[in-house]
Amino acid sequence: MSNDLALRVALTSKGAYEASTARFLEGAGLDVWRPNPRQYIGRLSAIPEAEVLFQRTEDIVHKVGDGSADLGITGFDIVSELGLDNPDLMVVLPDLAFRRCQLVIAVPETWLDVTTVDDLAELSIQFKREGRPLRVATKFSNLVSAHLYRNGVNYFSLTAAHGALEAAPAMGYADVIADLTETGVTLRDNHLRPIDGGVVLQAQACLIANLRTLSASPERMVQARTFIEMIEAKLRSRRVRTITANVAGESPEQVAQRILSNVDLAGETGPTVARVYPKFASEKAWYSVSIIVASEHTLAAVDHLRTAGSSGITVSMPDYMFETRSEAFAALAAAVAGRARKEQPTW
Repeated sequence: MSNDLALRVALTSKGAYEASTARFLEGAGLDVWRPNPRQYIGRLSAIPEAEVLFQRTEDIVHKVGDGSADLGITGFDIVSELGLDNPDLMVVLPDLAFRRCQLVIAVPETWLDVTTVDDLAELSIQFKREGRPLRVATKFSNLVSAHLYRNGVNYFSLTAAHGALEAAPAMGYADVIADLTETGVTLRDNHLRPIDGGVVLQAQACLIANLRTLSASPERMVQARTFIEMIEAKLRSRRVRTITANVAGESPEQVAQRILSNVDLAGETGPTVARVYPKFASEKAWYSVSIIVASEHTLAAVDHLRTAGSSGITVSMPDYMFETRSEAFAALAAAVAGRARKEQPTW
C-alpha cells in the first residue's frame, strides 16, 4: 500500500507519556512497534498498513491539525489550549482513562485570606488600585485567561514560565500559577495550594482526528475504524463485569424469574440461562446463569445471585465490549462526510 493510503497516527515520542500510551494501546490490541528510540516512524501490529509518527506531546495537536497526521493521542489540556478553533480537528474520544490530571490555579500558602477564586478576584482589584496587575504564570494562556474572566478576575497579566513553573512565586516573577497537577505533591513541596473554584480543566489523554485528510481517503477511514473501534470497545469493557454462577432450579424459566426479581441486578438485557449436565447423578437440575453488570454493581449482583441460590460464582472483565455500532466512529464518519460535502464545488 502506498503512503498516500496509509493511516498516520501521531503518538508521544518520549518519557512516561510514551510508555503509558504504549501500554494503553497494547491493552487494546494495538501494539506499537518502534525499531529503536531514535526512530520516529513505527507500526501498529493490528493495522500493518498504518504508520506511527512519534512526536513531542505538544506537537501532536499541530501535526493532526495541519494534516501531517490523521489521528493522534495527546493531552486534552493541550488540545483545548491549541486546537479547538481548528475546524479540521475533532476530538473523537475525549477520555482515554490514562494520564489524568487537573489544570489548577494555585496561590502561595502564606495567602491565608485567599481560598477561593472570588477572593482572587478581590485581590486583583486591590492590586489594580496599587498600580499593578495580578501576575499569573502559566503555559495555558487561552484556557487560564478564559477561566479568570469567567470568574470575575479581570485585572491580571500572564507571565511566561521560566524553568519550573512552581518556583515562579518564590522567584518573584509571578504572584500565582496555573499548572497541571496529578497529586498536588509538587505544589505542596513548593508551598503552593489550589483554591476553590480554581480548577480550569479536567485533563487526560484523548484521541483526535483530522477531518480533511480522512475525508480525502476511504482507505484511511477503514484503518481509522479499526483503531477507534478497538479502543472504544476496550474502554467500554472496563466499565462492566461478566458474572457466571450455577443455580439449582426446576426449569430455566424459574431460574430466570429468580434472577429477574431484581431487574437492576439482572444484567444489561437479562440473564442467560443454560442447562448444566452434571458429571454425577443429582436430584437437582442445575443451570448456568451469566449476566453482565456495571463494575460498581459487582458485589451487589453477587449477593443477588447468592440470594437466588447460586454457587460457584465467578467474575471476570471482558477484553472488549462491542455494541451494535461504534458511537465514536459513527460521529467521526458523520463529521468527515460533512467536511467532504463542504469541499465539493457548488457549480
